[in-house]
Amino acid sequence: MPATMPPDGRLIRPMLPALLLLLTVFGPISMDLYLPALPALTVELTATTSVAQLTVTACLIGLAAGQLIAGPLSDRFGRRGILIVGIVAYIVTSTLCALSPSVELLILARLVQGLAGGVGIVIATAAGRDVFSGRALIRFYGRLTLIGGFAAIVGPLLGGLLTTFTDWRGLFVFLAVIGVAILLVTLRVFGETLPADRRTIGGFGQTLRDYRTLLSDRIFLGTVLNQGFLYAALFAYLAGSTFVLQDIYGLSPQWYAAAFGLNSAGHMVFGYLAGRSAEGWSIRGTLAIGVVVTGLGAIGLLIAGITPMPLWVVIVALFALSSGVAMSAPPATTLAMRDYPQMAGTASSLLGMVRFGFGGIAAPFVGVAGALSILPLGVTTTISVLLAAASCLIFIRRRGTDAAAAVAASPSLHTPDEPRQERAPRCVESTCTPPATSEWSTATIR
Repeated sequence: MPATMPPDGRLIRPMLPALLLLLTVFGPISMDLYLPALPALTVELTATTSVAQLTVTACLIGLAAGQLIAGPLSDRFGRRGILIVGIVAYIVTSTLCALSPSVELLILARLVQGLAGGVGIVIATAAGRDVFSGRALIRFYGRLTLIGGFAAIVGPLLGGLLTTFTDWRGLFVFLAVIGVAILLVTLRVFGETLPADRRTIGGFGQTLRDYRTLLSDRIFLGTVLNQGFLYAALFAYLAGSTFVLQDIYGLSPQWYAAAFGLNSAGHMVFGYLAGRSAEGWSIRGTLAIGVVVTGLGAIGLLIAGITPMPLWVVIVALFALSSGVAMSAPPATTLAMRDYPQMAGTASSLLGMVRFGFGGIAAPFVGVAGALSILPLGVTTTISVLLAAASCLIFIRRRGTDAAAAVAASPSLHTPDEPRQERAPRCVESTCTPPATSEWSTATIR
């Protein structure tokens, strides 16, 4: 993406978009790198399968809570300082994970690691809204999904490779090294994207009012719930696939990493295609297709849990599930973020918190029958997709007709699905943000 000019006239460094994409690897790398070593970790720390899976759940909960905290703070104090604190904390907690002597301490360290990792995710989403609008914003969120899928490919592949000459503790040391590299790049490249005159004021009370504004928006609420349930299915897959493919089908850590990498490639490719589809065709239509594809994968896993199926059937089902979630992410993120540039951090934090929070709740259910049953994974993913579809049908009802040329006609973010309307000024106590200009106009859906 070329350098762009935010509303206050500052030129954004050309490397900033690349850094924002890089920041999104916090979550996927933290989740995926050590998955090939999870069975070995379970044995070494003398933990049960369900307790070992809590290391995944703790990280997910931390990622959710970290975004919920960092988003509003970045709206008030700016993006850069909050981001640097989060990266430093990530480096420290990754080191603590490597040194954990028991599964209980590892779970606690993973929780804090998730808190720190969530900062990078929410800042990347919010800073993108600071900098981009119109088609560029949709394209940026599509690339966020793409790079997340790429990190998901690299994570397990590296994890499988590293397990050939190190244990799970060495994998966490590697995460700390990644954190150091990202910190150095951030200090060099990341300038403040949210100037002081665009920050919110009013403290915790204003944050609560912002939350109320967002949650009273039918489109925002429906989109957030949809993504929460779809990500519950995705993270159930992340938590359960290592046991399904290694313990039930007997794959080695390296072959598991290869299978996982294949599915993540689908996540990356279909996430990119969904961004292009939402940009040129229909945001809601692309989201609906993503839900359907995810549902097909979940049904495949449910059938495999009811009756034995060959390995290729399970891998295809996992591929469809991961790809479908990726297809939903760019249009859903655009729907959630486009109307709220004045509180992008808070909106991003709610979206991210629900995605990872629902995932953290769903992940333990895949282990309730032990490590030798696919049925809990199939049931969890199927119920999650049904609830995601219900959220679309109840809250995100279609209005108007598609007009794909609408986005091309203006740099502002009126989308192919809705006509453009100007938003009224938003007043925060004694400070009033002026109405959106042509560069920063957003679609209002009511």
